[in-house]
Amino acid sequence: MNAADLLVESLEVEGIEYVFGLPGEELEDILFSLRDSTIEFVPVRHEQGAAFMADVHGRLTGDAGVCLSTLGPGATNLLTGVADAHLDKSPVVAITGQGGLERLHKESHQNLDVVGLFEPITKWNTQISDPEIVNESVRKAFKLAEHEKPGATHLEFPEDVAAAETEHRPLPPRNRVRRPSPDGKAVERAAALLADADRPIVLAGNGGIRTRSAERLRSFVEQTDIPVVGTYMGKGAVSDADDHSLLTLDSGGDEQAASAIERADVVLAVGYDIAEHDPENWNPHQEKRVIHLDFEPAEVYAHYNPQVEIVSDVSAGLRAIQQEGTTITTDPEWYGDLRESILADVTRCPEAGEDFTVRRTLPLLRNAMADDDVLISDTGSHKMAIAQNFPTHEPNTCIISNGLATMGISVPGAVAADLAVDSNVVAATGDGGFLMNAAEIETATRLGCGFTVLLFNDNDYGLISEKQAEHRGEHTGTQLTNPEFTAFAESFGIEGYRPDSWDELDEVLERVVSSNEMALVEVPVE
Repeated sequence: MNAADLLVESLEVEGIEYVFGLPGEELEDILFSLRDSTIEFVPVRHEQGAAFMADVHGRLTGDAGVCLSTLGPGATNLLTGVADAHLDKSPVVAITGQGGLERLHKESHQNLDVVGLFEPITKWNTQISDPEIVNESVRKAFKLAEHEKPGATHLEFPEDVAAAETEHRPLPPRNRVRRPSPDGKAVERAAALLADADRPIVLAGNGGIRTRSAERLRSFVEQTDIPVVGTYMGKGAVSDADDHSLLTLDSGGDEQAASAIERADVVLAVGYDIAEHDPENWNPHQEKRVIHLDFEPAEVYAHYNPQVEIVSDVSAGLRAIQQEGTTITTDPEWYGDLRESILADVTRCPEAGEDFTVRRTLPLLRNAMADDDVLISDTGSHKMAIAQNFPTHEPNTCIISNGLATMGISVPGAVAADLAVDSNVVAATGDGGFLMNAAEIETATRLGCGFTVLLFNDNDYGLISEKQAEHRGEHTGTQLTNPEFTAFAESFGIEGYRPDSWDELDEVLERVVSSNEMALVEVPVE
């Protein structure tokens, strides 16, 4: 076989079903190898969309998603989606083509230092400069991408290397590396802190979802009655239907969830990445006693300086605290009223005559979606409303980018979600983020996907306008004009809706979310 065949066979051995990408001249050998494999190559409309698809695939499955581009502009177009995977701790393997080795030492057509470009946004990346190292390079890329904390890796594949012959064969994957068991003394100190606390609270982060630790976390809070507040990326670690859930850090009117963590005297941070939510917002005076439980030691930060660090498998750490601290109990009265107030705030359905807003739409959307349906949120003012006010009941059913927090992820992300899960999928987006990657609707229809695009249209980069108005009392440089979105949807052969009343919106959402058809629902908001 040639090296491209070995690369593709190695991907097959890794269990890859889809490779998302754009074709290019330097990818010819890889593309024909993919054609003859069990893997489906999915041509997309922009490399950023390919990277987002791989990103969301990784988030939902825990297995690395794969994206492919050619050299030069193809590779640079991948960067945003790969960076998103890097900061959101999503396993992704990016593969880029390159010109022949004989011209890379000099200025030449479309030649950039792609390995150098990917260096700061990957866990590991390399050029495959010899056909004899293909199998090792692929195995290493997947091992590091999926190893906690997961992230992105990158392989550059020059076209002359891809065409070269090799007698090597793929390296078989092994069981993923596990962290050691939690340190006994750290567990004892953590259990003692929690037992002595009057108002302990769990801060559930991305790692609580990512490491499949939700079941153990739910058992822990059931045993101890300790309340849970999530980060935006920790939504669903404990169901918001559970009496222990206070939703997310910013949920509820009058900062109710924030007041809970403000009153707490011990914070057990479970799988918390400070990139997803700045601890200065919830520990501004640096007085909180913090227990850090994660696969890696805590970042050094004045506002996040834990008294105890348990570096281990998250589930194993929680289990150890449970076994050590069998007497840990909390009086639910200190947070019960807060929970009721938060729920009343986020579940109130709109009344006739009220204007369309994102927040008022969310109870209708929640009612239209089953607990295991998946919501992919783009970035913008609507993301803030979803993160704070959309009750989430299962892990990985509300996908929010809050490490890089990039726009444009929802539609390509919904394509990946629709391929990865059996549940219904909704892509929630603003008009700004939607048009960044709206062309991937064509990819979705070509693949036979069936998901709903819920588009909040304010003809503005609304979140930036809000921030400017807070600071200056006015905004500038944010206003947009838009196409007729229902006609735009219909041009792709899918149904487009623009309801005029809450009853009509409710009826449309109930119908389209549960269908197996593609649809776009526009909600005009101020």
